[in-house]
Order: sequence, then structure tokens, then C-alpha cells
Amino acid sequence: MPLKPDQILRFLKSVHPYDVLPETLLANLSGQIDVWNLATNSVVYDLGDTLRGLFLIYDGAVEVRDENGELISQLGLRNSFGERGLMLDGVAVTSARTSEDTLLLVLPPAVFHDLLATQQSVSLFFNRAPKKQARGNELATTRAETLMTKDPLTCRPADSAQLAAREMRDNRVSSLCVTDEDETLVGIVTIRNLSGKVLAEGLDPGTPVRNIMTGNPVTLPTSAIGSDLLHLMMERKIGHVPIVDGGRLAGIVTQTDLTTFQAISSAELVGEISRCADAEEISKVTARIPALLVQLVAGGSRHEIVTRLITDIADTATRRLLSLAESKLGPAPVPYLWLACGSQGRQEQTGVSDQDNCLFLSDEVSDEDRSGYFADLARMVSDGLNTCGYVYCPGDMMATNPRWCQPLRVWRSYYERWIAKPDPEAQMLSSVMFDLRPIGGDTSLFEELQETTLKAASENSIFVAHMISNSLKHMPPLNLLRGLATIRSGEHKNALDLKLNGVVPIVDLARIYALRGQIGSVNTRARLEEARQTGQLSQSGAGDLLDAYDLIAETRLEHQSNLIKQGQAPDNFLRPSSLSDFERSHLRDAFVVVKTMQSAAGHGRGMLS
Repeated sequence: MPLKPDQILRFLKSVHPYDVLPETLLANLSGQIDVWNLATNSVVYDLGDTLRGLFLIYDGAVEVRDENGELISQLGLRNSFGERGLMLDGVAVTSARTSEDTLLLVLPPAVFHDLLATQQSVSLFFNRAPKKQARGNELATTRAETLMTKDPLTCRPADSAQLAAREMRDNRVSSLCVTDEDETLVGIVTIRNLSGKVLAEGLDPGTPVRNIMTGNPVTLPTSAIGSDLLHLMMERKIGHVPIVDGGRLAGIVTQTDLTTFQAISSAELVGEISRCADAEEISKVTARIPALLVQLVAGGSRHEIVTRLITDIADTATRRLLSLAESKLGPAPVPYLWLACGSQGRQEQTGVSDQDNCLFLSDEVSDEDRSGYFADLARMVSDGLNTCGYVYCPGDMMATNPRWCQPLRVWRSYYERWIAKPDPEAQMLSSVMFDLRPIGGDTSLFEELQETTLKAASENSIFVAHMISNSLKHMPPLNLLRGLATIRSGEHKNALDLKLNGVVPIVDLARIYALRGQIGSVNTRARLEEARQTGQLSQSGAGDLLDAYDLIAETRLEHQSNLIKQGQAPDNFLRPSSLSDFERSHLRDAFVVVKTMQSAAGHGRGMLS
């Protein structure tokens, strides 16, 4: 049955960057989109074809291949493709074919180019999103310290060739760095040395490493970039480059390291997850998210792109777990909708994420189905997410809690009660539940409720006032003289909490603007941009707050990336002493902006001028 414009409209509202477009523009857009219903193994376009438009997957899956026929992307629900050719000369630079029965939305070229020219969110998304052809550039400009394996295995010059071979075999590596007593690098021994000099020439296995190693190997500093490594390997025809810092061995980069770096992309992780058979398989894919974060940060991707791509992986894992649960439990007895809140709901996940979710059920659901089928479904998905690294919510804001697995009529009563009587618990719950975003299921269960709830909230000045008061509980880390105020005691003494005292105050402010202006977006940056467009924030006030948010959020991601590169788990606690005076000054200025905006909100003033 063909899709109707209202179905297309609902779908576009769930896909970025269309979710932040004005309602009237979206409605007009939904009427201009073509719908292609393609069977498995159908050609969408071939290399060199004139593109019929920008393609958006409504249902199904598509494989995209390069000019050599190599698979470069496996795309699924909500993925776009074809933009590269459209943004060049309108000719396809890849080929695309369906891998299962697929429903495509096709945005005509003229409409796509008009959106690029007139809508900032569309321009930012398609011009800044990482693309496959840019991957080589990311590698070429990434520092060696990001690419290298730290603390590489070493041996001494006097060690035997046999001992070196055993070390390589047991640790599954292809080289050992050779160091003397003061840990100075004197050589490198590789599998090629062992085969070419020991085996080929029939040397005694007890031959010292010094007799077969490559002495005084060419090295690079940690400040070298990927292009230095690539050029050196190609020119010298070598596969291993030791990295030396201050005369000391700091790490090693191999061809495998470079290949691994290039192999990681959010699209590839999403594609792999969509084919996983259980939570354990999915967990092996999500375990690569820290490496993806490091790569994206090293490649210069903006924070809102990094967090959106990381969240896309969580969304895919959730939908896959829902599908696996339905395969085991059977079809759902009534329509349902799984929603995420918290950082996943806002599409702002970093390297540290727990799970926050809930279930909306059709009003036709029986008590037996709610406590039976849907309780089982919630448990299976929540347990699976925990297995995948999205740990259980400490506050039990999960669909496994019967309170958050309810028919639509109960959810409606929740919001009505919170707005009518905004006591402290209602304020806390509203702060979470106004950031809901549909992940899997029937989105119609949420759309009307969101619209009516935002309208009721914006019209209740007492509720908004309480929400403003609640938002001021998280303050930027500034002392009385507006210098940086660190945590005074405990495990994170002398550190800044870049989450609770950094991004959360801005998240809270953006939510207030969304309530006041009935803004449907839940992403923080999208809320701030729309608040500027609708006049809630002045151009200067919005500009300052967006700049502050960008600096704090990017500092947080840089901190997490640095921890991951050091082999540590990412967290949100940054010691100011690790920053330069310049960096500390700018971070303090960003916190001052947030504090000023909070003060304006607390006194009932907007930032209009």
C-alpha cells in the first residue's frame, strides 16, 4: 500500500536534519517526495547514472559499492545516500542495490539543493557528516600518538631469535622493538627478519637478536601525523614504524594499525549490529565505540556529529534487540513504542552512557499483556543493552520498571499531573521525560501526546517557573570570583565535572526554551538554534551560549578521547591542571556565559535585545 504524505511527515520528524525543520516546510516537503518500492537485489542506481534525488531508507536495506565494486556501506532504516553525487555534478560516484525488500523516499535534486541553500541544519548535516571519501584525509591528519600501540613488546639484543619468535607467536604480533638496558631503542626485529635471516639461511635458533634485527630503525615522534607514516612506509617499503618521544620508545605503528583505524565507521558498526544474532554479538561491535570516538575526535569532527553518530549505534542496538525479542516472544499483542530519554533521547551520547528508556503501550493493552509480554520484552531489551555496555540506570528509569511501561492514557495522566502539580519529584521526572525520543515501534503513540503536552506546559507559567528553578540546581564550576571551582574531596578531588557542571546546565536551559516555545526537538543544540530562530534568544545571546556549549562539549570529548588513548575508561572528570593557561581561560569564559544565561532565566528575563 503506498505511503501517504502524513506517514512520510511522521517519518521525517524522526530523522535528522528534517526533525528540526519548521512544521510548514516539513508538510510541504512530504508532498514532494517520491516513494520507490523495490524488491531484493534491485538496482537503485549504477556508477555514472544521473541521480534521481537524495535517497532515504524508510524500510529495508541497501548496499553501496565503489567504482571497483567493493562494498563501502551497508545502510538501513533512516540512512541517507546519494548526497555525494548530488553535491558534485548530479552523477552517481557509487552504485547502490537493495539487499532486501526496500521502501525508499526520494527527495528530488532541486528540492535537496534548495534545502541545502536555505536551511542551516541541512547544510551543517550534509557538509559536515563524515563521508567515505574523507576517511583517507582523517587518517592523513591524525597524530601518531592516536594511531600507535602504546608500550609495545620489547626484547634485548642478547635474547635469542627463538625467544623473540615465541614472544611474537604468544602475543600475536609481527614485531618486537629491541631496547638496551636504559630502554633506548636500538633496533626492531620482525617476522620478515626471522624468516629471511634465520630460516632462509639456516641460522641457529639461539642466534642473538642483534645479529638479525634491523639496527637503528627509522622512527617518528608522537607529533608526526598519519601522512608522515604513510609516506615513510611507502618510501622505505616497511610495515612497522617505532614512535619515539624524548629519546624514549613511546609506541609503534604498523600497517595493521592504519588499516584498523580506517576500518572503523559508525555506518559499518550499524550494519554489523543489524545482522547480529544476540546481545553478545552486539556487545563485540559496541566495544569498538571508544575507538570510533577517538577516531572522530582526531579527525576534527564537531561534537554534535560525534555524539549523534555514537547515539545512532545505540539506537540500532536497541532496535535489533527489540527485533530479537519479538522473534522469541512472537508478535506484540498491541502496538507499542520504545522511547529513549537522557543522552540517548537527545542524541548526545559520549563514551560514558547508561540506559534511560520507557514503553508506551496502546490503550487496548490488557493487564496480563502488560505484566507478561511487555514485561518480558522490556527485560530482554534492557538486559541486552546492559550486556552491550549501556549499563542499567541507577535511578531505575527503564522500561523494566512497571511505572515506565504503561498504556498511553496513563502516560497522558502522568504529564497532566506533573504540569498541574510541579512538586520536586514532578520537576525531576519532567526533566527526564521531556527529552523522550521514539526508537522503535509505532511513533503515532507519541506524536499527539508530545504536541499537547508541550502546549499545556508552555501555557502553565507556574510549571515553567518551577522547571526554571529546577534547572538552576546544576551550576557551572565557578567560585565567587568567577574562577574555576574544582571538586573539593573524594575520588575526583581537584577535577571539574564536565557533565553535571558543564553540559547539563546548558541542557537544562535548552529544555526551558523548548517548553516555552513548544519546540519539539529534544537535541540540545537544535533546541538552542530553534530558540534563536523563534526569537526566544537574541542573536548575540544565542551565539554566546552556542559557542560556550560547543567549547565545553568538545573539551569533554577531547578529555574522554585522551583517556581512551591512554588505555583508561572514559569519564567526565577533567583536571584543570592538564590544560594550558589559554585553554583554562577560554573554558572559564564559557562557564561565565552559562552562569549569566542562568541568571537571566532565574530572574524571568530572556536574552532578547
